[in-house]
Amino acid sequence: MEKSSYLQMDVRDNVVVALKDLKKGAVAHVNGGTIILAQDIPAKHKFFASDLRSGDAVIMYGTLVGRAQQDIICGEWMNVSNVKHAAESFEYKTYQYQWEPPDVSSFAERMFKGYHREDGRVGTANYWLFIPTVFCENRNMDVIREVLDDELGYAVTDKYKRFASDLVKAYRDGVDLDHPDLAGALAPNGQSNPRRLFSNVDGIKFLKHQGGCGGTRQDAETLGDLLAAYADHPNVGGITLLSLGCQHLQVDHFKKALLKRNASFQKPFLIFEQQKIGDEETLIRQAILKTFQGLTAINKLQRQPAPISKLCIGVKCGGSDGFSGISANPAVGYAADLLVALGGKVLLAEFPELCGAEQDILNRCVEESTAHKFIHLMESYNALAIQAGSGFHLNPSPGNIRDGLITDAMKSAGAVKKGGTSPVVDVLDYTEKATKDGLSLVCTPGNDVESTTGKVASGATLILFTTGLGTPTGNPICPTIKISSNSRVAERMRDIIDIDAGAVITGETSIQQMGSIILDFCIKVASGEALTKTVLLRQDDFIPWKKGVSL
Repeated sequence: MEKSSYLQMDVRDNVVVALKDLKKGAVAHVNGGTIILAQDIPAKHKFFASDLRSGDAVIMYGTLVGRAQQDIICGEWMNVSNVKHAAESFEYKTYQYQWEPPDVSSFAERMFKGYHREDGRVGTANYWLFIPTVFCENRNMDVIREVLDDELGYAVTDKYKRFASDLVKAYRDGVDLDHPDLAGALAPNGQSNPRRLFSNVDGIKFLKHQGGCGGTRQDAETLGDLLAAYADHPNVGGITLLSLGCQHLQVDHFKKALLKRNASFQKPFLIFEQQKIGDEETLIRQAILKTFQGLTAINKLQRQPAPISKLCIGVKCGGSDGFSGISANPAVGYAADLLVALGGKVLLAEFPELCGAEQDILNRCVEESTAHKFIHLMESYNALAIQAGSGFHLNPSPGNIRDGLITDAMKSAGAVKKGGTSPVVDVLDYTEKATKDGLSLVCTPGNDVESTTGKVASGATLILFTTGLGTPTGNPICPTIKISSNSRVAERMRDIIDIDAGAVITGETSIQQMGSIILDFCIKVASGEALTKTVLLRQDDFIPWKKGVSL
């Protein structure tokens, strides 16, 4: 069997990754020994490099990722029946972490063209943002969105409207709607892309949610902090706030949260309270008129050169597979290290997916107080999950497990590679603002949308999102770049993948080369020279976290 068919991630590992589908009886040579496969091993899954007794440690990436649940023979397939989650304990220890920054000479003189805000931050986009203080205003937002998107040239559904129109015509003409070729025959060529009225406004975004009233006052307070963070975001040029009037999240509370975050906030900020205005039509007409006037103002802004150090990139994985920790995540981690070395900010979140990687993170913390804050957030979060009858060990999804991620510690050991190897300069609770250059941790769930929503609240102006199974998740105001861990998903789901890291698996491209490709693409997206697939599809996912149990 060719060496390129399997991979041992660390010489200490007693499991080996199958890079291709491997047949029973095939022979692998690992650490000077010979392994005969006892079963067929699917690509992305692992086989054992030695015999194990029940209770023995299972090691991958050089760290504990599980324990054997029965006696296991060398060459056997690793699965949920013979291995269960296990992770090393962790504690703060005085540790002098030594980091060697990567060579950034090829990026040293690079700039991106962004939107400069009065507080010195630079956005990678210029959006007008509609915010409801309560779910009661969602319907009004839907009406306004339909009108403004169509009239101002931001709609992305024209091709589907034409398809539906063609279906109506086919039905009236008596065409057989069950014909297998009907969908292809009626599919439009290309996508309508009407000219935008405001060339310097990237879009009008709407943060629909189900909060603001009911629930607890703490829920409303957290939501207010989150919405204020989005209003203050450098990718936002102006805001329209819709309020009913009687909800828990009052307009005054929102204003206080906004000024607490940014005392010199000066963006166009429009407020409409339905119970004060009266009838719906007046509310909607006024909101459209004043917003249109605001759009003419922020359209005067133009992209200007800015150093790469002004970028703040959030790193995320979702729909992960057994290759994510080998190709896409390490490549994103290298891009993250490049950005840190250039003076930028990187945000790593998903605390349930740091389970098992805690000691490595603690060893990288610059300040002792930062390390203790991380320990507190991790332990209190996991305790809350256990109290609810769950725990971080139940994090892997059925899709993760099916494609080779058997335990949470294994998933975490690969997931943490997105953050690169630089020191941890800060640990942020949910909605806290990133203020320090370098790598910061942000407390969020692992849930794709909740996590991305939280990272953007902390200031991410771009998101690097890796996936092995394919997921269309995006964000309303932060361009999200999708990187596939394997070429198969990139080919099958071309409409959602921006960069294919599968060449790392085949050995055609190194992790360092792929990381440089990723950062180069980030600069193009930040400059408005390239549009991500999530932007083209208008994948505007936004889910506030109520800080309950969400893995």
